[in-house]
Amino acid sequence: MRDHEGALIKALIAWLKGDAALQALLGDPVRVWDQPPEEPEFPHLLIGKSESRGLNADGGGVEHRLTLTCASRFAGMEEARAVAAAVRARVADAAVEGDGVRAVSLDVTFTDVFRSADLKRGQSRAWAVMRLRAVTEEV
Repeated sequence: MRDHEGALIKALIAWLKGDAALQALLGDPVRVWDQPPEEPEFPHLLIGKSESRGLNADGGGVEHRLTLTCASRFAGMEEARAVAAAVRARVADAAVEGDGVRAVSLDVTFTDVFRSADLKRGQSRAWAVMRLRAVTEEV
């Protein structure tokens, strides 16, 4: 059996990096990572927690729940909201495929945008936390 979770995350990062709207918001090259650099630039999008479980379906389907987090230092929450909207638009039933695995369903199921203090720098940050649900199958 293939590594559905690893293949999905790798393909999702490539899919998100290929979007002009996200490039306009997250820079060039697009700052989307599953492991951020030591000194990340802002704003950026991080693929974080992921959960996967097999489905009792033909083709060995796997259901995934992924958490994506946008971190912004913009003075308001508009930038984090804009990134969340661009992610929603980009992944809505996207044809994400790679390493012998394809997403047959992919959607943002939850978004939470909020502000918090950056205690190290005395600034505030805006966050957009998105939860994605995907179902993958082998190609």
